[in-house]
Amino acid sequence: MFAEFAFPVFEKSIQDYHQFDDVNQPVNNPYEKGSIEHLLYAKNWVDTVQWHYEDIIRDPQIDPVAALDLKRKIDASNQVRTDMVEYIDSYFLDKYKDVQVKADAKINTESPAWAIDRLSILALKIYHMHEEATRKDASDDHRAKCQAKLDVLLEQKQDMFTSINQLITDIENGDKFMKVYKQMKMYNDEELNPVLYQNKK
Repeated sequence: MFAEFAFPVFEKSIQDYHQFDDVNQPVNNPYEKGSIEHLLYAKNWVDTVQWHYEDIIRDPQIDPVAALDLKRKIDASNQVRTDMVEYIDSYFLDKYKDVQVKADAKINTESPAWAIDRLSILALKIYHMHEEATRKDASDDHRAKCQAKLDVLLEQKQDMFTSINQLITDIENGDKFMKVYKQMKMYNDEELNPVLYQNKK
């Protein structure tokens, strides 16, 4: 099952990042380039770095110039994240290109890769909630509340495994079909963002 296959790759990326816990550290992807594992690891690495960008930018003492620089890094990271989701969907489109789609096949609200994107973020939530649930310098009440939240996240993980695997099985069987729309982000495009194209005049 693909979800159970992907999740340990996400966990390895998260664990590798936290060896140094530095948003500027280089990625050292251990998987063979061109493999789906390599792509999943790279996808989660972007998510992990961005998770920590989002933590840093919420520092009330952050220097405004540094915050602006960080906001631009977050924007760039969002674009990379979207691109990687589309690469993962390309993997599924190619894998199932010869499937005979049934006449009554249905379309899903999201593609497999966007569901896997949510699974990658869930892996990060689980990692950090576990940290909080076992934090020695926190109060017993804090740890108990975080453990309760962690229990919900772990239940969600199992539900996501089930739903992602069902979606992929439905695509394999021709009961559902994929239709991928490229994410036409406008704010990074000099031809579509009015602030950018007006400044070019």
